[in-house]
Amino acid sequence: MLVSQLEKDYKYCEKIIKKESKSFYFAFSKLPKAKARAVYAIYAFNRMVDDSVDEVDDESTKKKFLAQHKKDLLQMDQVDEPIYRALTDTFSRYKCIKAPYLEQIKGQEMDIYFEQPENLEELEKYSDYVAGSVGRMMLPIIASENKNLESLYPAATDLGVAMQLTNILRDVGEDYRERKRIYLPKNLMEKYHYTEEDLAENKINDSFRELWEHVAYRSEELYKVFFNSVDEFDKDSVKQIHKSAKVYREILAIVREKGYNCLSERQYVPKRRMLLL
Repeated sequence: MLVSQLEKDYKYCEKIIKKESKSFYFAFSKLPKAKARAVYAIYAFNRMVDDSVDEVDDESTKKKFLAQHKKDLLQMDQVDEPIYRALTDTFSRYKCIKAPYLEQIKGQEMDIYFEQPENLEELEKYSDYVAGSVGRMMLPIIASENKNLESLYPAATDLGVAMQLTNILRDVGEDYRERKRIYLPKNLMEKYHYTEEDLAENKINDSFRELWEHVAYRSEELYKVFFNSVDEFDKDSVKQIHKSAKVYREILAIVREKGYNCLSERQYVPKRRMLLL
């Protein structure tokens, strides 16, 4: 393959992360070039798989798309598309394995048959598939010098799950309004006396704040576990990983500052504030 073609493929992936996740791009674009490009390829793959479920309504079409992604992943060196060409190159440079990529696809399959989780344990299991898997994908890139990668699987998984819980807490209103999805666990909604009718009315009351904080507390616990292991990652990556986690965790602070309004507005961390973290 011509180097120029591969450059174009990575640029294609970079455009995706730059457009879809300013916080990720802000943190990981500061990695050494080869590592940054690998992260772009990984992100682009995950975005592609996620979009194949989110952007179509027909269940059979979603299943068909995911089956094709699984097939393409298993023979990705034969797939003549930018994301798979970049991903194939990433696999050739780092000790990547396909297991977490297949787990991501399984997580998206779970999303097709989505039911509101009964409890936090179920929510974390789902989050492990769709986000903990991303942490495990990233591990060979950001801990390439660690000879015992498996020892860092829990930390990488915890970060992914913490970020997914943060996503859920940020997008409570949007998920319900656009997809009729409630990711907040049933037993916690019952515990804090917050109903689907309240959610439909964008009601922010003490019940909602207590419910939101219960899940936020778990997310922050997982961030802390990750931060305790961050020094075991590559020296040229530690700062960027730490920055990414801090920026994402800051979303929780922003939601609080905005009076817990994650129902009618989507909160984000302003770039100036990112720079200060």
